[in-house]
Amino acid sequence: MRNPRHIAVIDIGKTNAKLALVDLDTLSEIAVRTRPNVVLPGPPWRHFDTEGHWDFLLNGLKALHAEKGIDAISVTTHGASVVLLDARAELAAPVLDYEQPIPSDVSRAYDAMRPAFAKTGSPRLANGLNVGAQLHYQFNQDPSLRDRTKHIVGYLQYWGHRLTGEMAWDVTSIGCHTDLWQPVAGQFSELVDRLGIADKMAPVRHSADILGTILPEIAAATGLPKNTPVSVGIHDSNASLYPHLLTEEAPFSVVSTGTWVVAMAVGGKVQDLDPTRDTLVNVTAMGQPLPSARFMGGREYEIIQAGQSQPPTPQDVAQVLANAVMILPAVEPSSGPFGGHQMRWRGGEPALGSGQRSAALAFYLAMMTNTCLSLLEAKGLTIVEGPFAQNKAFRTMLSVATGRPVLHGQSSTGTSIGASLLFSKGMTPVLPKLDAIEEDAKEYRAYAKEWHLHTSQTPNG
Repeated sequence: MRNPRHIAVIDIGKTNAKLALVDLDTLSEIAVRTRPNVVLPGPPWRHFDTEGHWDFLLNGLKALHAEKGIDAISVTTHGASVVLLDARAELAAPVLDYEQPIPSDVSRAYDAMRPAFAKTGSPRLANGLNVGAQLHYQFNQDPSLRDRTKHIVGYLQYWGHRLTGEMAWDVTSIGCHTDLWQPVAGQFSELVDRLGIADKMAPVRHSADILGTILPEIAAATGLPKNTPVSVGIHDSNASLYPHLLTEEAPFSVVSTGTWVVAMAVGGKVQDLDPTRDTLVNVTAMGQPLPSARFMGGREYEIIQAGQSQPPTPQDVAQVLANAVMILPAVEPSSGPFGGHQMRWRGGEPALGSGQRSAALAFYLAMMTNTCLSLLEAKGLTIVEGPFAQNKAFRTMLSVATGRPVLHGQSSTGTSIGASLLFSKGMTPVLPKLDAIEEDAKEYRAYAKEWHLHTSQTPNG
């Protein structure tokens, strides 16, 4: 039987919800629809607009199938989210936003029960970035919630459940700093017993498994065939990685960019990572432990640009290099390798909306990425996926700072291609990758050396 060709990819990012149609024959996005991922304030807590997303997805699936035809559906979402379903398989509570503040006394109680980093590869993160912390907080806020909860599924499998009626976790999401999983052992951690949820957790499955086919009511609402398959799905950073696992030999690194910048060192060691620097162990689509490090680069980009981005000219880049105009970490201090440190400008702050500001920001993001890769002792080439892949100043500084080749994909949303390849069934994709061009390497090296000098003076430097 021929592999499906047109894959509809549901991609719920932290900033935007997307529906992309990918042509597997050409590995290209032939249609993309988006909506903002607006967080609702509550009660009972900050939560995602799941019904707004659902209407958007159903309407999009109907329109894309009428225009192009859809053969299969794949799902990818941001991590650090979990869904609680009641006995009717409906939401037992709104889906909590991981940036919901958690009271200090509740956090301290959670700290006393969470497993050690050596077992889970999961550092203690801010707010609800550890799924275990979310669950503990929700059960604390609503004492009846644990009893009302019949099933606990991953966020991306929630969308798969609404499409198919089936329940699961994918291994990449349960392994994404949840505190609930042991990546090396490949099994749940003791936290599921401590939280009293062992009998509620949906089964963990590999990303490329078929979760099920769409329900009759979904077929009626969208016009899709009743036998349309839906994948178990994949965490978004792992979706960016997945195509390269099929085509590259270790060691190499993939940098997935978006709201989060996640550096993943394939072939690296998971031992001796430093949880205080936001290094962690993720899990690949094949279920293998993966040393990783990250920072909130997309959020930092938005903070610095404030909606007034201006591409830098060669003259802007030259001025920033010559005058050592720098952003020193951290723009978003709640996470990343310089967590707890407040940003500062060095060499003067360029005007908002100027090309020099954009150049300095690109260099900052590259140096933060280089720091992440260094913490992982990454080797081999680096492949950049997502929006930053199109930023020449970012790529060039990253290549010079690492001293290794930097390649970049041509798609602005590497997650969509990766998620679609869950239906590739053994085919080896031909991925277009372009070399980063090193220009004025001497000036770049001097800049990188000075940035390192200043950041090494911080406690986490």
